[in-house]
Amino acid sequence: MSSSVKALPAGLKDAEKGSSLWADAYVRLKKNKLAMLGGIIVISILITCFVIAPILSWIGFDGNEQDLANKFSGPSTKNLLGTDQLGRDLLMRVLQGGQISLLVAIMATMLTVTIGVIYGGIAGYVGGRIGNAMMRIVDGLLAMPFLIIVILFREVISGQVDEIARFLIDDWGWNDNDVLRFANLIPLTFAIAGFGWLSMGRIVRSSAASLAQQEFVEAARSLGLSHRRILFRHILPNMLGPIIIYATLTIPSFILYEATLSYIGLGIEPPNSSWGKLIQEGANYLETNITVLAVPAVLFSLTLFAFNFLGDGLRDALDPKASKD
Repeated sequence: MSSSVKALPAGLKDAEKGSSLWADAYVRLKKNKLAMLGGIIVISILITCFVIAPILSWIGFDGNEQDLANKFSGPSTKNLLGTDQLGRDLLMRVLQGGQISLLVAIMATMLTVTIGVIYGGIAGYVGGRIGNAMMRIVDGLLAMPFLIIVILFREVISGQVDEIARFLIDDWGWNDNDVLRFANLIPLTFAIAGFGWLSMGRIVRSSAASLAQQEFVEAARSLGLSHRRILFRHILPNMLGPIIIYATLTIPSFILYEATLSYIGLGIEPPNSSWGKLIQEGANYLETNITVLAVPAVLFSLTLFAFNFLGDGLRDALDPKASKD
């Protein structure tokens, strides 16, 4: 009986091997040199801020230690990029500022994606009057001035966050520097994400409404699957590509929002720093010492360019129809 089964030709075996969507996308992404360069820069900046900076802090470098007798000094073994107007280590200030800016942007993006995907997915899948009503709420919120709403929202929740921080410090004995530093991020993160999800909701709603009419969704309904299972197991996973693209392009936007709020004094509070705060401080000493402005400004701009190049590359890789190639 085994003799009747013939081995397949080698060429036919190779012809049957396929590649996944993600494998094809990675191949297209590798051809985009700017996107790959952007990805390398993003990874390098993340490693520098979140791995190298803590190591430097552990071995004795401090971004908050003031030395007024040593302000605006040049690079040295103690201060690798020199010092700022208060004699603080400029390198550590920039790296710690990058931690704040990137954390705010990444956490806000995660909240934005979560809220926008769930809200837009439900609106698109349900459709009809309920779906339209949900989107009219989104349209109404989008008509409001984003920056003003974020400022007001931040001021409303800052008091509650401060009370929780004092409770953790006084009653639970947590380290006050760590608690106050990260508590300062929460109002800004929620303020940005609280209205940043609206565009994501509209994108997801449109895709979900289109997918809800596909045959595989009708087949799932005929099998008696629940609406929740259809939405979260069949519809939303098919939108993973656009979601990843939008999230990658949202991070630089949120970095810019945080920098804008910090620049006008409504973002991170001293002694914490962010790239926006450092740029605002450095602008005051543009004629005295351009280094305190140039270092955070260059790193900030480089990060924005890198994320945008990576996002554009992912868009072309995951959506071949939109690719220029």
